[in-house]
Amino acid sequence: MRRHHCLIRPPTLAAILALALTAALVPVGSAARTAAPATAGSLTLTAAAPAGERWSADLSVVDRDDVNVRRTAAGVRLREARPGGRSPRSPHSALAEGMLLSAPRTLARPATRVRAEIDADVPAGASAEAQVRGWRLSGWTEWRAATAGVTFDRPVSRVQTRVVLTARAGGATATVRGVQLTADATAAVSAATPGLTYRVYATRIGLVGELTANGRTVQPRDHFVALPSRRGLSPLNTGDYTVRVCTTTGARCEYAPVWDVGPWNTRDDYWNPSAVRENWKNLPQGRPEAQAAYQSGYNGGRDQFGRTVLNPAGIDLADGTFWDGLQLTTNAWVDVAYLWTGGGPRAVVGDGPLNIRSGPGTSYAIRGLAARFANVPVQCYVTGQSVAGPYRTTTRWNRLAAGQYVSHAYVSTVYGGTVPVC
Repeated sequence: MRRHHCLIRPPTLAAILALALTAALVPVGSAARTAAPATAGSLTLTAAAPAGERWSADLSVVDRDDVNVRRTAAGVRLREARPGGRSPRSPHSALAEGMLLSAPRTLARPATRVRAEIDADVPAGASAEAQVRGWRLSGWTEWRAATAGVTFDRPVSRVQTRVVLTARAGGATATVRGVQLTADATAAVSAATPGLTYRVYATRIGLVGELTANGRTVQPRDHFVALPSRRGLSPLNTGDYTVRVCTTTGARCEYAPVWDVGPWNTRDDYWNPSAVRENWKNLPQGRPEAQAAYQSGYNGGRDQFGRTVLNPAGIDLADGTFWDGLQLTTNAWVDVAYLWTGGGPRAVVGDGPLNIRSGPGTSYAIRGLAARFANVPVQCYVTGQSVAGPYRTTTRWNRLAAGQYVSHAYVSTVYGGTVPVC
């Protein structure tokens, strides 16, 4: 999101989202060359893929989960080629951007690899990009750029594509005519370590009324977080990527969706191992680049845009998460679990923020909050106080972790497996 932060934060950035295109980049009328993000010229990205299921991404529908794009007779273009809502201090303040999210594709058979082709006109100074993600039993994978092919650690049954356009302020915009994808099976890689948790420095977002990277207008005392990589960015009004962020004492926690990109960097998925991490591969897993720059002068003490890093922030918290969920009064170290890296049943909080209780009833102490749309892990369930909620009246209470319970009356759905009795 384009923002000038409260407290001691510099602005974090809106998503300049990336392309999942499995292909060799073939400008029209030229020989094939190594795949790269589309930057200029009329181009076709062609997949040299084995036989597999093929389909075209539906680019015809532009709705609320899309940001600053429009459909024309020629193809998908930026709606507005001027930057919107950015802090003038942002290194991308002269860059306009937009994102189109296609509907998920249900595959005829599970696949572990996705390749893609894009047909677009891309003038100088503009770009056309995309990413894909896959659905497996425990939820969505991260969005991944896959210029040489996206390989998932487990078979996926659905695939979703997002296309991103950028242009210089007032400049020409790319026109995307179509995106075709191929899904097939290949040898799966080792599964990611479940339930990755790291201690990082948290700062407060603020910026009520501005737009997040996924197109949400920030509300007073809002409940979401920002991470410095678009790989874990949830689409609007979803919690596909949710974190559990807790005070270091564990006294307060909030489960909140990732709806923005920042702080400092936009390509720092520090929770991933070096083989997967997009940038800064020589840093230890779990160490944000901003933290390394601030504490030990890594990268000359600067972020990916060359700015001097003024604090070690690895996560941003919206005001409601900061003040109400964790009851913080200033920037602080927190323990963050990146829940999509785990497995097992997940409950979707349909109405919130929902109180997390220390036991199965409303008389128990409040231990924190679960934001609306958050996808929360469910260890097991117990019988407790009857609660009438928006989805049902029930005595079932879901245990999220030791000493953390939420009423099932506020859960819209459960996926990823069967929840056992505690």
